Amino acid sequence: MEKSVSPGKSGLVYGVLFGVIMVLEFVIMYIIGMRSLVGTSAGVIVNIANYLILPLLFIYLGCINYKKNLNNGFISFGECLKVGVSITFIAGLVYGIFNIVFNYVFPEFINEMISISKDAMIKQNPNITSSDMETGLAMMKKFMNPLIVFPVTIAMYSFIGLIYSLIVGAIVKNQNPQSL
Repeated sequence: MEKSVSPGKSGLVYGVLFGVIMVLEFVIMYIIGMRSLVGTSAGVIVNIANYLILPLLFIYLGCINYKKNLNNGFISFGECLKVGVSITFIAGLVYGIFNIVFNYVFPEFINEMISISKDAMIKQNPNITSSDMETGLAMMKKFMNPLIVFPVTIAMYSFIGLIYSLIVGAIVKNQNPQSL
């Protein structure tokens, strides 16, 4: 008897790969220097890749892999949702864990990002009051806490995975007629 793989487990490899790619992007940007990338299209490209292109690509590849290699050419809409959300959940988990470790290894990173944001705020609004700036920077510092970033990252990527899985599922689903 052949043992079947659940849709959620089938997304494990794609989720880890997606998470590792996001980590590598971050490390490369950190090595190049975040300050030198502010105001360039590099940050926009990375955001488009991480929130649009890569999730869609990995969800599509995960669903196609499950359909062709693990489920005899069939995949239901619900299975697409399970594959897609598991991929993005795992990717968010990998990236969130990396974020926590990175911020504990390099605690100066948060202060560097706050400095970059402060410069950007002054550049965008030269007449900003010091109290408005302090309020904005305090909020930013609060939301850059790794223990807040971790669950938000997982929830955000899971939600993105749900939305994109709905789209991919509508395209690639092929219901097994015997299961109806």
